[in-house]
Amino acid sequence: MQETYLDRRDLLPDPLAQFALWYEEAQQSTVALPHAMVLATADAQGRPSARMVLLKECDQRGFVFYTNSNSHKGRDLSQNPRAALVFHWEPLRKQVRVEGDVERVSSEEADAYFATRPRGSQLGAWASPQSESIPDRTALERETNQLEAHYAERDVPRPPHWNGYRVCPGTLEFWVDRASRLHDRFEYRRSPQGWQIRQLAP
Repeated sequence: MQETYLDRRDLLPDPLAQFALWYEEAQQSTVALPHAMVLATADAQGRPSARMVLLKECDQRGFVFYTNSNSHKGRDLSQNPRAALVFHWEPLRKQVRVEGDVERVSSEEADAYFATRPRGSQLGAWASPQSESIPDRTALERETNQLEAHYAERDVPRPPHWNGYRVCPGTLEFWVDRASRLHDRFEYRRSPQGWQIRQLAP
């Protein structure tokens, strides 16, 4: 396989535009879930937790995902509204790391996205007490069936505990795998003067 590389001259001045280029490449590649990302959070005591979530939107404001606000990650973000993201596109030998503050999206944005979800996923958002203990799967399926009957022939509204979160980046790092573990790493850091770029040692 021909070695990939990343040169400072190849980088766009705006890291979100640079991300958009790489993300489009990932979507057109053999990457199974290009929108899958690791979300790392920490609670008020600084205890970390990480899990996979799905990117639903990326624009100049940041990276958006949706979840149950009563879940483990939702509780972490209410106590400590900062997060880190990692995208790893192994077939492309590329990775992007993001760190930043987190804010909730507006109710209008959350309602609009929820309305596009498959009906089963909408019902699941009501049925699942995410991250809480349940007796067995049967109880979850029973609750889902009851909700399906309740909302028969009606639109399923967005649950008040189901919200969107936007990670507003303060730093982004673009990484390319190189031989002998001498990877190319470039970091964008937000400053009052705009985005500052520096190369990092591998």
